[in-house]
Amino acid sequence: MSSENKRPEEPADSGPEQLALIRETVRKAKVPKAKPRTWRGAALAKELPVARVVVNKGLLHLDQYFDYAVPEELDAEAQPGVRVRVRFGAGGHRVREGRREGGGLVDGFLIERRAETDYGGALAALAYVVSPEPVLSPQMLALARAVADRYAGSLADVLQLAIPPRNGRAESKPSPEPLPAPEPPDAGTWQRYGRGPAFLESLAEGGAPRAVWAALPGPHWPDELARAVAATLASGRGALVVAPDGRRAARVDAALTALLGDGRHALLTAESGPERRYRQWLAVRRGSVRAVVGTRAAMFAPVRDLGLVAVWDDGDSSHSDENAPFPHVREVLELRAAHEGCGFLLGGVSCTVEAAQLVESGWALPLAAGRDRVRAAAPLVRTVGDTDLARDEAARAARLPSLAWQAIRDGLRTGPVLVQVPRRGYVPRLACERCRAPARCGHCAGPLQAPDEQALTCGWCGRHTGGWHCPECGGARLRARVVGARRTAEELGRVFPAVPVRTSGRDHVLDSVPGRPALVVSTPGAEPVAEDGYAAAVLLDGWAMLGRPDLRAGEEALRRWLDAASLVRAQSAGGVVVVVAEPTLRPVQALVRWDPVGHAQRELAERAELGFPPVSRMAAVTGGAEAVASFLADTELPGESEVLGPVALPVTPPGRPRRPGDPPPGERWQRALIRVPPGSGASLATALRSAQASRLTRGTEPPVRIRVDPPDIG
Repeated sequence: MSSENKRPEEPADSGPEQLALIRETVRKAKVPKAKPRTWRGAALAKELPVARVVVNKGLLHLDQYFDYAVPEELDAEAQPGVRVRVRFGAGGHRVREGRREGGGLVDGFLIERRAETDYGGALAALAYVVSPEPVLSPQMLALARAVADRYAGSLADVLQLAIPPRNGRAESKPSPEPLPAPEPPDAGTWQRYGRGPAFLESLAEGGAPRAVWAALPGPHWPDELARAVAATLASGRGALVVAPDGRRAARVDAALTALLGDGRHALLTAESGPERRYRQWLAVRRGSVRAVVGTRAAMFAPVRDLGLVAVWDDGDSSHSDENAPFPHVREVLELRAAHEGCGFLLGGVSCTVEAAQLVESGWALPLAAGRDRVRAAAPLVRTVGDTDLARDEAARAARLPSLAWQAIRDGLRTGPVLVQVPRRGYVPRLACERCRAPARCGHCAGPLQAPDEQALTCGWCGRHTGGWHCPECGGARLRARVVGARRTAEELGRVFPAVPVRTSGRDHVLDSVPGRPALVVSTPGAEPVAEDGYAAAVLLDGWAMLGRPDLRAGEEALRRWLDAASLVRAQSAGGVVVVVAEPTLRPVQALVRWDPVGHAQRELAERAELGFPPVSRMAAVTGGAEAVASFLADTELPGESEVLGPVALPVTPPGRPRRPGDPPPGERWQRALIRVPPGSGASLATALRSAQASRLTRGTEPPVRIRVDPPDIG
């Protein structure tokens, strides 16, 4: 700029200010992102120039490894287990200077480095290495492959569940140095179980015992799990505990901290947040921490030298993942115990049929207390059946019978009282009006329903049923009704105006309540822990949970009742539980006797006779009517397979909340159940997987949804 063109009013010292303004403008401007390099003409790594990669494509027909060329510049960072970005989908005709180009960028994991490739054409090059942190170990890869094969899914989908998203800030921070192994703990309250001390001793000596643990009621189970973890750490190995929710994981976390102090274990739950959770996960992978407590996703935690895997309350629905391929924590930990040769502990106040099968097959040993210990720890359980309700004036005027009112009044003198009511959604399709027994199909024992309020049809095989009569009592009338938690809280608040009433449910779950007198109305699974235990508990509308149209209705009702009753003080301390259900029913009798193991064993015997899971293996295929029919026609099922259905699924109204797996709002879907005998589960999964992959390859078939071992089949 010449001196003539300079503005006279511009100060002489404006140069630095203008430069600062220019720098700020450039800093704020959007800089276009450079496209990842294709490494055209770049030299390849001198040794092992081929990288085998699993790409993040969950489609079954793409469930294989793909080879990529490793540029020399990426040789040091491109190590097995790291995250990479690759070009995927380029055509074979787009080759320049020996490199395939084009396609979209996708994430993936580098599985191994190879000297040569099996592919006959030109290879695309790795775009770049996202991070040099090796997050996928050979053990984790083998486990993910086994899970994908068992559930007819893809390896990429399992890896998405197993490895959390990357957080650069957490990855850049070093993990602490590992602490030395602690001393073996004393048995503590494990002394109450006949084989409890021996189980801990085996873990401390480096053994791999497998046990199904029938835990006693009361507050001691978190400490007992912590002692099992401490015994494993004392042997120089790692341990993993999976709880169904963050509340119970926090209780085990607190027990471990109290027993071993800080720094010896990691807590992996969704409440931790992405950065902290990934930082804890990295500490486990790097070997800084040898023990993990967490919720469902922690079943894949990369614990080094794994010595024990444990799952608490395996019957809880939270243990079943709602993302493809829908693995269950119990099954994944069984695979880990088998693959890595570690101990296995399945514990709970209740006992599932799957747990009973593990004991019956000899895969695991029972770990239980004697009957005298059970009677000393359990509360007194009293029942109110239909006959009692018919004679009870108070029950006819309100929902609570006199025995329940009395238990509440007496309990409020010494502490809080728990009132459990069935949650929304526990409405049975149909049940006998007289004895509350669920109405089932005479052909396949599936639940009966009346979608048009007239014709009875089976929810499993779709057959029509006329002239139904209850096989238990001979009644011919049906019913379906339940009252929710909010109305119950309002009724109790009017009857006990001077007592605070607190609610715990889906919208707001309480972790704990003080030991002062109060009424706590809770839905199943949301019961808070009371300081020093509840003085009493009332379990309402038992018929509603028992009448659920599902194979697991009795097992699930008993589990819910036991979970609530275990929070009540022992009978010697005045603890009383009143259950409003027919006393002659098997789950009610098991609750009165506090015998979940015996109930599970009898259920297992009946399932074996009828050919139902877990004795048999089952898969559900859902989708549109044409899609399900064509899929079944295309699938080469094992010769001993049996197809039940297909039947129509309930239509989800627009604007209503939809549970995972339900049809999209307004769409009409059908479901078919495929059942195979024991030993044919792997063949069934392979057949379903092959058929789905073939349909995806063609690209013209309507989609279907496959779920192996569905938790709810009716």
